[in-house]
Amino acid sequence: MSIDKLDLQSPDLVNENFEKLAALFPNCVTESVDGIAIDFDLLKQELSHAVIEGNRERYRLEWPGKREAIVTANLPTTKTLRPVREDSVDFDNTENLYIEGDNLEVLKILQESYFGKIKMIYIDPPYNTGNDFVYRDNFTGDKDEELFESGQIDEYNRRLVANPEASGRYHSDWLSMMYPRLKLARNLLTEDGIIFISIDDNEAHNLRKVCDEVFGEGNLLGVIANVNNPKGRSDDAFIATAHEYVAVYSRDISKASVYGFEPEDKVIKRYNKTDCSGLKYREIDLRKTGDADKRSDRPDMFYYFYADPNSLEIIEVSKEKRANDLLEIIPVKDDGSDGRWRWGFITAKENMGELLVKYMPNREIWGVFEKDYLDGRPPLKSTSSWTHKDVNSERGSEQMVDLGFDKETFSRPKPLGTLRRTIEVGTIPKEKSIVLDFFSGSAGIAQAVFELVGDTKRDLSFILVQLPEQTDEKSEAYKVGYENICEIGKERIRRAANKIKEEKRAKAKKDGLFADFEDTQDYGFRVYRLADSNMQDVYYRPQDYKQETLDMFDDNIKPDRTPDDLLAQVMLD
Repeated sequence: MSIDKLDLQSPDLVNENFEKLAALFPNCVTESVDGIAIDFDLLKQELSHAVIEGNRERYRLEWPGKREAIVTANLPTTKTLRPVREDSVDFDNTENLYIEGDNLEVLKILQESYFGKIKMIYIDPPYNTGNDFVYRDNFTGDKDEELFESGQIDEYNRRLVANPEASGRYHSDWLSMMYPRLKLARNLLTEDGIIFISIDDNEAHNLRKVCDEVFGEGNLLGVIANVNNPKGRSDDAFIATAHEYVAVYSRDISKASVYGFEPEDKVIKRYNKTDCSGLKYREIDLRKTGDADKRSDRPDMFYYFYADPNSLEIIEVSKEKRANDLLEIIPVKDDGSDGRWRWGFITAKENMGELLVKYMPNREIWGVFEKDYLDGRPPLKSTSSWTHKDVNSERGSEQMVDLGFDKETFSRPKPLGTLRRTIEVGTIPKEKSIVLDFFSGSAGIAQAVFELVGDTKRDLSFILVQLPEQTDEKSEAYKVGYENICEIGKERIRRAANKIKEEKRAKAKKDGLFADFEDTQDYGFRVYRLADSNMQDVYYRPQDYKQETLDMFDDNIKPDRTPDDLLAQVMLD
C-alpha cells in the first residue's frame, strides 16, 4: 500500500505554468545553465504574426517593482493554517471560514483546496489615500523585535507602512501590493465567477489597468458608481465627490452568470391582481408604445384579436379581418392611427390564455392586456449607478451600532446595502456558492451572507481573510478590549448571527408559527490562524545523519502542534 506524503508547501505555480507552456509550445523548450527553460524569444514569435526583432515598444501597464510583484505571486509558501476552536462557533458543522493572517500567504494556501471553487469575490482594499497601510512584500531582513512590537513589520518580516503621496513610489507600492493578490484570487474563481472591487478616485484608473491585465480587458462586466455620500464630500476643493466605484470583472465573460435584484416593495405593489390560484399579477397593455410603435414600422406585428362579446374570452387571433359577430380588437395609437402589438403573431396565438380583454373608457376602445406574474418576473438588472439609500456610508456605522458596538469601534465599515447588492448580482439563488472577502475588515460580508440566506434562502457560505492589524491604544476599540481588527470582525459575526436568530424567532411568534419553528441556517464559522509550517524547520545533509542519532528524526512535527493542526493542513493540501 502506498503512503501519501504530506506536502510541506503550496503548489509551485512557476513549474505548473512551465508545464502548460511546454505542452502548448514544445519547440520553445530549451536548455540553460539552470536546466530546461522556455526560450521567450521563440515564444514571442509563436504568438505574433509579425517578425519579432528584439525589444519593441508595446502598450502595457508598467511600474517600478512589477517584475518583483509577478515573482511574489508565483513563489510558493510553506505557511499553514492552524484551527482556533476557542474562537469558533459550531466548528465541526459550519461551512464558513474566518482566517487571520496576511491575505497573500492565505491566498496561496487556498490555491489547492479552492482552485476554481469560489463563485464570487468582494474586496474593499486600501484606497491609497496617503494614510492607508500597504504591504511591501519584498522586504527582507532579520526579524527586529522592536519593529515588530511597534507594528512596522509583521510576523513574516514584511513592512506594514503608510504610503504617503510624497514617497516617490505612491502608486507603484499600491500596484505591487494588489497585483499578486488579484492574480491569486483569479485562480480561485469558478469559470462563471465574478469579482467586485470597491475603490475611489485615488487608484480607480490603476485598478482598471491592473485588472485588465490580470483578468483580461474583455472580461470587464462594468464599473458601478456607488453613490455613498449624496451630499458630496465637504473637504473636496472644487467638485464634491458623492460616489465611489465598484469594478466588476468575470473570470470568463462567455461563461459569466450574473443575477440581479429581487423586486422592491414599490415594485411589488404594482402587482395588484390575484388569479384563481392566488398568484399575484399586473396588467400590461399589449399595445406597443414609444418608438417604432406604428403599423408601418412592423407590419407583421399588426393583427386582429376576436373575443366573445359576453365572456370577453379571446376566441381567435388572425392576420386577416373577419366578418363575424365577435368583438374585434386592433392596436390603435392615441391619435387614432394604426399601431402595432408588442408580441409577434405566433407568440400571441400560443399564449391566448395569458391575455385578457378590457374596455378602456378614457380612450373609448377595447384593448388587450398581458397578465404579468410576479413569480415569473426576471430579476432587476443592476444599473451602473447605485443611488439607493442603503448604500449610504452612514448606514455602515449605524449597522455596527445596531449590533451593540460603539460608533467609533471601526472606521468607515461598508454598509450592508452595498455588500448585499454585490452578492445578489454575483450569485445565483438556487446554486450553492462560496463568497470570499480577503480584505474583510469588520466582517460585513459575513452579516450580509447571513441576512441573504435568511431572507432569500440562498445557499451561501463565506471565507473571510483579515490581517490581525493592531488597533491604536488610544482608540475606542482598544479601550473596550479589541486588540486587533480580527477581534472586532469575529465578534461582529457572533452578534449578527444572534440578531438574525432572534428576529426569526420573534417573527415566528408573531405569525403564530413558533410551535413548528425550526431554524436550520448555518450561523457558525471556523477560525484559522496563519502560522509557520507544522514541520520542524531543520534540514540535514545526508552525511549529517548518524546511526546513533536517527531516533531524533522519527518525528519531524513541531512539539506544539495538535492533530487538528495536521488535519487542517491535510485538508488544505
